[in-house]
Amino acid sequence: MSMQKAQMVEAVLFFNERGICKEMLFPEFEALLDNVVNLPEFADEQVRLAYVLINPRLLVRAVVFFYLDFDELGAADKGWNLPLRHLADNAGRGPDLGAGPIRLACRSQCPVSWHQMHLWDPSLAPGKNDLVLVRDAIKRNNLGLLAEEEAPVVLPERLQVAAEDKWQAPDPARQEAARQDERLEQEHRQKTAQLIKQQRLRISSLSKQHEEELARQKLAADERQRALQAEIQGLQQSLRRQEELNASLKAQLAAQADSMQQSREELSRQLRDLEKHGRSEADILRAQFDAELQARVATALAESKEQVAIRDVELAYSAEQEAQLKQELERLKRECDELASQGGEQILERLAKLGVVFVVYHPGAGHLTIPLQDIARYQNNPMSYAAAKCFVSEEQYRQWLAHYQQPTCEASLSSGGRCSMPIDRVETPSRFVVGESNCCARHKAGARLRTVS
Repeated sequence: MSMQKAQMVEAVLFFNERGICKEMLFPEFEALLDNVVNLPEFADEQVRLAYVLINPRLLVRAVVFFYLDFDELGAADKGWNLPLRHLADNAGRGPDLGAGPIRLACRSQCPVSWHQMHLWDPSLAPGKNDLVLVRDAIKRNNLGLLAEEEAPVVLPERLQVAAEDKWQAPDPARQEAARQDERLEQEHRQKTAQLIKQQRLRISSLSKQHEEELARQKLAADERQRALQAEIQGLQQSLRRQEELNASLKAQLAAQADSMQQSREELSRQLRDLEKHGRSEADILRAQFDAELQARVATALAESKEQVAIRDVELAYSAEQEAQLKQELERLKRECDELASQGGEQILERLAKLGVVFVVYHPGAGHLTIPLQDIARYQNNPMSYAAAKCFVSEEQYRQWLAHYQQPTCEASLSSGGRCSMPIDRVETPSRFVVGESNCCARHKAGARLRTVS
């Protein structure tokens, strides 16, 4: 076994939209990673590559599909550190490319979960099968590998001796027909197994893409719903303020009307007293009363109109001040973000140039490589950043995290306590459903609905 591994050849293939565009042996690839050489044709791009293990008969034994970033000068990313040989040795089974089922590591079949984001799924569509492209490229031997032909070896325990009564001259035609039938049956079985393996891998890849798209759509819908709810709350607050203002003005008008009514009653009383002393004197007082009443009514109306105008001006001024304060708050937030980002920007850029990679671990999202431009956003809200990487809302991620750390039933019992029965842990945040994933079979929402019906 050790001699066979020593004879394996490691190669790296580059892919573009047309197929395989470049091939190199692994020592050349290591020189590229050490920035001894650059590839200007891939400048400022993320390139799809395939690490391939080849046996001496130019047949593929293992494939790892991965990404590699290049900078503006065509130099490879200094922070790249995937263990390609480890992934190839521990990968799952893949299709048969001529030397038995290969070991295949890709995004939907990764033996190390935190490296999954750095891998990609090959296309298995008929006529555009990336595994077939790899097999044919190795067969063309553009790398100039030394190939050898292996003669079929027959193990001694598989040799059989016919009985003496059957020792006779064999029938060449019958033997040839039997060999042909056996070869056709073996080819048919191999092709069938390969097609089944390819279809399973393709179904797994499509399911992964569907889940990511569904999580992305769900996150967008949640954000849109939150924005609409915030707008409704703002409108409701404005309506309540307007109603309070109207109630205040009505109370003031009612108080003024009561005051006028009291004044009128007082004047009427005085008029009745004066009527006792003489008719002429009553006429004079009546005239004075009417004049004074009209003056007071006019004054009260003017004061009411003036107060309404003052309230309108105060409302307009308050709205203007609120808008100015919001603008000032947004400006201060931007300045704060700029100051926060500028404070450590030079140090972070220097560390990034030295090859330091900022990696954090969040359950569900795995190990995340944080770009330099996302450091400030991650510091402001790490939980929101991790939730976005999982394509879920922050609230759903927090609920899933509580379930992930303690996978027990959260249903409330009639006694006031919790069920706390151990349940299966949901590993992916996007598959977590409140009322279903965090409850046992007896307390799931679906079970209750079926019981009620």
